[in-house]
Amino acid sequence: MRTRQQKAKQPTGYDRLCYGLTRDERAELPGFTETPVVRMLIPDDVSLTFTDLIRGEISAPRPDDQVIRKADGFPTYHLAVVVDDHEMGITHVVRGEEWISSTPKHLLLYSWLGLEPPQIAHMPLLRNTDRSKISKRKNPAARLTWFREQGYLPEAVVNFLALMAYPPESDDREVFTYDEFVARFAWSKINPAGPIFDLDKLGWLNGHYIRALPVEELTPRIVFQLKADGLLPADPDPEQLRRITTATPLVQERMRLLTEAGELLGFLLVPDDDLVIGDDARRTLGPNSAAVINAAVDALDPLDRWETEPIEAALRDALVDQLGLKPRHAFTPLRVAITGRRISPPLFESMVILPKQSILARLQNLRRSL
Repeated sequence: MRTRQQKAKQPTGYDRLCYGLTRDERAELPGFTETPVVRMLIPDDVSLTFTDLIRGEISAPRPDDQVIRKADGFPTYHLAVVVDDHEMGITHVVRGEEWISSTPKHLLLYSWLGLEPPQIAHMPLLRNTDRSKISKRKNPAARLTWFREQGYLPEAVVNFLALMAYPPESDDREVFTYDEFVARFAWSKINPAGPIFDLDKLGWLNGHYIRALPVEELTPRIVFQLKADGLLPADPDPEQLRRITTATPLVQERMRLLTEAGELLGFLLVPDDDLVIGDDARRTLGPNSAAVINAAVDALDPLDRWETEPIEAALRDALVDQLGLKPRHAFTPLRVAITGRRISPPLFESMVILPKQSILARLQNLRRSL
């Protein structure tokens, strides 16, 4: 039937071929089975308008004679969801706007079964930045666990989703807690136009939440992320945890995603001889880098107090005052040797997290490679 309708360029749908026929009359038709499906017989005067919590009074297309029980005896979604929502005491159904066309048949089923229908709200569909509809198959952001894998905080995701189709409390305040959102929520404020799912905005929000977290709350989240990324074992030793705990305040202002912790803190978790110097970091080394490292080793080796202030004082004296280098040229080779990266947490504060012998070993490793 569908093939014939498509060839004739007619709307596809059941044409009530079997309606009112006896069993013997139906047996003469192609495709006959002893276990027929059960369909809804949509009345001619079916109501196609209903009240939506967001959109007010709206109209939907006329439904076809939907199958509500398949030949195998199982109900289809449309019958099952109506019965299930009733059995669960559902008072409000909130779903995407693509379900507007199904609402008249759901309300008809509620009426036929003598059940009180819930209130219904059809949310606008999220759109990509090019205004196309987000595909659940093609867009990874349609999968909730993707946000955790990418390093987003749950509270940032909730805040971001609350802004989708819903106005902020004021033009200059887009950050709010879940409880604050609930306290001022009203269906009438939802904008039915499809909102843009802008991950740059989510990244900004996530960075805000990371910076606002107390260090004692951020540290275990970073530890969780480092475990997920394979940079920490499932059961880290006390020294590994000490290093991450000490370093967290140094990177908190620099992070937008928890996944950035690996790049920023990975140098604290690898053996000295396994530290990899990035190609972009190596390209920042000038022709005098060997002399800079030699002078730094000579300045650091005799230090008795392995603390930030004496480390910085010794290196500034040896490299800036005695060699006459600008700080950027003086400290870049040290940063590259110790972290393997061009950009890192604050240098002197990072150095004190590692033992002195580790710092000297890393400086000498880079010196040998120049």
